This record gives sequence, C-alpha cells and structure tokens, in this order.
Amino acid sequence: MLIDIHIHTKEYSSCSDIELEEAIVKAKSIGLDGICITDHESKDITYKAIELSRKHDFLVIVGVEILTYEGDLLVFGLEEVPKQKMSANELISLVSKAGGIAISAHPYRDNGRGMGDNIRRLGRLSGIEVFNGNTELFQNIKAFDLAKELSLPCLGGSDAHKLERIGRYATLFPDGIRDEKDLIDAIKHRKVSPVKCVDINSFQEIKFLKEERI
Repeated sequence: MLIDIHIHTKEYSSCSDIELEEAIVKAKSIGLDGICITDHESKDITYKAIELSRKHDFLVIVGVEILTYEGDLLVFGLEEVPKQKMSANELISLVSKAGGIAISAHPYRDNGRGMGDNIRRLGRLSGIEVFNGNTELFQNIKAFDLAKELSLPCLGGSDAHKLERIGRYATLFPDGIRDEKDLIDAIKHRKVSPVKCVDINSFQEIKFLKEERI
C-alpha cells in the first residue's frame, strides 16, 4: 500500500496551492492508495478530510507539521496542536504520551526548518522522512544515511505544495493500513520503506547501501 505521508493544502497552509479534493483525485490517478495531509500547525481540515475520504473511497489521514525550536516534525496521533512553540523533545514527549508518533521532516534541508544533526540528541523519535520531494537529493541521501546509522524507520513524502508534485516520493506499507492507528502501528513496528515515483502508476522501492547512490 502506497501512501504519500506529507502533503499541504491551501485551505490551511498558506504556502500551498493544492485543494484537498484535487489532491485526492490526483493521488488516485497516479496509483497512490492514500495520502496524509500535514498542514502547518493545523488539523482543522479533519472533518472535510473525513467527508471527502468517504466520497472518493480513498484513504485520507490527517496529521500535522509542527515547527519546534530544532526544526519540523510530522506528527500523527495528537488530538490538539500545541498553541506555543516548544523544543523537539518536549513535543516528542507529548506525542509519545498520546500514543502517537513524531517523524523528522526533511532534516537536512537548509531553510532553517530541518533538524539536521540535532536528531542525534532527540529521544523517542519515531522515524525520519529520508526522501522528501522538495529537498535536494544529496540532502535526502544524508538523511537516509543518518536514519540507517541510528536504526530509525525510513519514510518518503512529497511535501507537495503544488498538485503536480504529489507522489514524487511516498511510503510503502507492505501490510496495508486502514486508518491513522494502523499507520502509527506500522511505523512503530518498522513495517515501512520509502519509494519514488518512476511514472504514472509506477513506484520503485528505495533500497541501497551507504556506498550506493541513485
């Protein structure tokens, strides 16, 4: 099962041009099985996501991208978005207590929002978005190498802000998922791997050693 775990909508991310319904239609057309909406500091799209998920018979999971003092985290399983900025470890602790997961987004992107080597000082991080569609390949590879070094789950997401970028990278859930709980459980049990879009309805799992490059 292929899920793009990182998409922004214009409804609640001012930096995005994508409407939720067109994101669903686009994702289905390229062979994805579901999407995660991760707007900045907002889960307000949840009810609309439930409605459109039923309308299109397509899995839509709502998470959130939260900027901490160290950088961005993709968070799933947290009901309320914190109203104040906090450290990554504070947010990870909050998410962990709620039974959720926190994933470092685009850690080596050099725009002040990637965590970079701060990841080494974090506790209970659930995974790393090692392939991000809005990040340079060499920065993604650096993230991949770090995830392997720290034995953290590797995930892929498009970080799409424009419709045509949806699915550029995604995550394979080999056992399938039905909802947010399944997504959280799969990542906690490391039953995930990053994939890249090769062509419409064609995705390739990314598996290579540190010495190999795509």
